[in-house]
Amino acid sequence: MLIVFAGLPGTGKTVIAKDLARQLDAVYLRIDSIEHAIRDSRITEKDLYDAGYRVGYAVAEDNLRLGRTVVADSVNPIALSRDAWVAVAHRAHVPAFEIEVQCSDMDEHRRRIETRASDVRGLRLATWQEVLSRDYRPWEREHLVIDTARQSVEHSVKTILELLRRHI
Repeated sequence: MLIVFAGLPGTGKTVIAKDLARQLDAVYLRIDSIEHAIRDSRITEKDLYDAGYRVGYAVAEDNLRLGRTVVADSVNPIALSRDAWVAVAHRAHVPAFEIEVQCSDMDEHRRRIETRASDVRGLRLATWQEVLSRDYRPWEREHLVIDTARQSVEHSVKTILELLRRHI
């Protein structure tokens, strides 16, 4: 199965995705880590465009074809990237489960952005203004929405696990 996380920076998606991957013994793919490694390689000084996502899609498909569950963690801001993840699952003949993580409390979301530390050495985190101005488009299909302003990481992971068990 491919479990695709999406959401703006600071919503809690990475913490939830990591915990879920750990509990499922799944492959964990984080687009931030992939893009940071590409930038660190100094292969290009230009915008990466979709390079990190394309690497993520390829690694996800390889692991899905090996029978592994994959948890993909990215902002996933537009239909094009969301559709591409689903296409990876279809090519690998596995189901895709899409999860959008939100934080409906703007004050809490801002506090998280302004106080968080990166767990990837050298990764520059988005500022609150960058989060607010990010091109993040609404979803056009059914998906699970987790609101971290209303529930803990533990409860969020439990909710996801219960839904996965019902759909498997």
